[in-house]
Amino acid sequence: MLIEQIKPLWQSEAFGIDTTNNTAQKDGIPVFSDILNNAIDNVKQTEADRVEADYLLSTGQLDNPAVLSIANSKAEIAVQLMVQMRNKALESYNTVMSMSV
Repeated sequence: MLIEQIKPLWQSEAFGIDTTNNTAQKDGIPVFSDILNNAIDNVKQTEADRVEADYLLSTGQLDNPAVLSIANSKAEIAVQLMVQMRNKALESYNTVMSMSV
């Protein structure tokens, strides 16, 4: 099990968005719903990696126990990022809804 490099948020490839498809972008910027969906997928993947590392450690197949610690941290950070994105989206929505037209 290899540890993947952390990819910057501002690169759409970090979210698995196809930059050649204009339907997922508006003026070269990824659509928020695609970024949020990919953040959810990232949480699922990091959680699966954490569970796999936990299983490998418990069965004695993991040579380096630091991999489990790193997988735990990545999963926790992915969840925190997704929650912050959700909070900002809700905050923005509430701000727009409270505006008078």
